Amino acid sequence: MAKDYYELLGVSKGSSEADIKKAYRKLALKWHPDRNKGKEAEEKFKEINAAYEILSDSKKRETYDQFGHAAFTRGGTGGPGGPGGGSYQQGPFTYTYTRGGGGNQGGSGFTDPFEIFEQFFGGASPFQQARRRPTYQIEVDFMQSIKGVEKQVEIEGKKRKIKIPPGVDNGQRIRFSDFNLVISVKSHKTFKREGANIIVTQEIDYPLAVLGGTIEVPTIDKPVKLKIRAGTQSGTLVRLRGKGLTTGGIFRTQGDQYVQLKVKVPKRLSREQKRLINDLKDTF
Repeated sequence: MAKDYYELLGVSKGSSEADIKKAYRKLALKWHPDRNKGKEAEEKFKEINAAYEILSDSKKRETYDQFGHAAFTRGGTGGPGGPGGGSYQQGPFTYTYTRGGGGNQGGSGFTDPFEIFEQFFGGASPFQQARRRPTYQIEVDFMQSIKGVEKQVEIEGKKRKIKIPPGVDNGQRIRFSDFNLVISVKSHKTFKREGANIIVTQEIDYPLAVLGGTIEVPTIDKPVKLKIRAGTQSGTLVRLRGKGLTTGGIFRTQGDQYVQLKVKVPKRLSREQKRLINDLKDTF
């Protein structure tokens, strides 16, 4: 069932044109896929644009109020693989595309919701050119995303080398001369990334947590020595300054690595070990 247009924009049926415009502006900025990387962003953006296209026009709004969505529904709405666009796999890439063209699609007088964004905010949309360029997706290993990598791929039957710069993040879009590339980063068994910071969970033995000592922990460059203080509790977070990754851009950021210590309590003890612990428990 189609969603109510007033509900999509968060306004009431009695809202003024200015209120509808204000609500649309706020939602368009929030859900534009080149600003919002969530999986549902593009679909949400299309929905609010369809709602705005109807409710911003007094005649269409009047018709909608009287007959609802049925007044604007036509066949051939152009889902994946249809006249509106689609996606398919090509070599190492997932390729997505959109098609322009005249005529109504799904009751909208606009062929592309990004055109509404352009008309509403005035001037050329900063996202329009990027949207109309071919867009591919490629998967890289975690360490390749950190260090950068050169890959040989096939695009439209032609082999070419592309360079993935160091520090790219999952979902990041890279602009090449004639196409855009969206990065998909595989998860790593040891490292997790949060911005420029790296997170590692490190198990330590119970005696080490109690008595203290030194262990070796991995970083994205090379293992380093880490001092464990006596009496360390499970869940303690230790910061290794500057051991994260360097992010590029105008403002370069050097991240840190955080080591979360997890005390490993033995599940099985020998008879002698149990006796020794029993002897000690009354001394605490």
